[in-house]
Amino acid sequence: MKQISFLLIIFALVLAACAPSASQPATSDEFDLNDWDSVLAAARGQTVNWYMWGGSDSINAYVDKFYGETLKERYGITLNRVPVADAADYVNQVLSEKEAGVAEGAVDVMWINGENFFTLKQADMLYTDWAQKLPNAALVNWENPAINLDFGTPVDNMESPWSSAQFQLVYDSDRMSADDLPRSYAELKDWACANPGRFTYIAPGPGGFVGTRFLKGALYELSGGEAMWKTFDQATWDQYSPALWAYLNELEPCLWRGGEAYPTNEPEMVTLFANGEIDFSFTQDIGGAGRWIKDGLMPATARTFVFDQYMIGDFNYVAIPVNSPSKAAALVLANLLLEPEFQAAQILPENGFGLGYAIDVTRVTDPEAKAQLGASAAKLGEAATPAADLARSLAGDTAPQYQGMVEQGWLEFVVQK
Repeated sequence: MKQISFLLIIFALVLAACAPSASQPATSDEFDLNDWDSVLAAARGQTVNWYMWGGSDSINAYVDKFYGETLKERYGITLNRVPVADAADYVNQVLSEKEAGVAEGAVDVMWINGENFFTLKQADMLYTDWAQKLPNAALVNWENPAINLDFGTPVDNMESPWSSAQFQLVYDSDRMSADDLPRSYAELKDWACANPGRFTYIAPGPGGFVGTRFLKGALYELSGGEAMWKTFDQATWDQYSPALWAYLNELEPCLWRGGEAYPTNEPEMVTLFANGEIDFSFTQDIGGAGRWIKDGLMPATARTFVFDQYMIGDFNYVAIPVNSPSKAAALVLANLLLEPEFQAAQILPENGFGLGYAIDVTRVTDPEAKAQLGASAAKLGEAATPAADLARSLAGDTAPQYQGMVEQGWLEFVVQK
């Protein structure tokens, strides 16, 4: 163990030595989080090292153009985007720096997922009590568990959202009227059994996470809400999961091919929809059916919609390590990500990102900002779900333990019953 600890120390020291240094390192006591002007003053002249997955050339270009140029021009901050193959790499770096006692680490901001957030939170390596003090945090619906929980782990002001993806359904406006669409899981079952063979869903499982999400939304509705599913409780599962299997078994004979087969992923479901075999498909794209239409895989009349409740979504976040040497610049970057003009830019596929809002657009009151958001939404066209509908129906995901239980239970109590 001593040898491992020694190697970790050497590894962290080498990384810290190789990492770009901030021109004016700031520690948390060099500004007042309650005084944004003091944050801006401390951040000017700093370099902020943003460690993020670098596997997408379009996302990399988007970050450099939209955030890098703005940080320099408006705030005198240099953005250094540090691409890595896997987020675990920089999480391990932060943990190694802790082991080595490195006071000023290499990482200022991280694009982070729920699993890595939990790891660093448990290790006390995250800067605390900042996310809701950003000026643009007022545009975030922090009361919604979809945002204040990151895959079941309380955010606790240690990370700030950047973007989102949310479950939606696709229909063809040439075949169906919007007035006839089901707006709940109960109404969907009634519709499916009145139109046998015209609906199916993606088989839940590792390759069919959208199908798993569909089942979880049904579980929320059948149990009367989502709050009880945010922390794991075996008794809650035992009480309510039988209602989910009953719902799916009642639905099964009404499905495409009588439930004898299921599409295994989104492209398979899109093909069934495009061929006219079924009347609904699934998506999580902020552009709704737009991507499929552009690729010639759906008719131009394809549209997306949501139920009134329980449309599960998840969020991408950024976090700041406790040993970041440029916390002020990191805070400015996190606030910039929530700026309505950049939230408007990120939803457009042509800008290279194409993910959903982190803010609740209904909270934006500034006329110019509202106009920017409206212009971007208009560019997505009629194939996209209105932003207000997405915000109204948004539900958070379950605690992670339920993921496998839903998938295994479906196999046991629906497929193999």
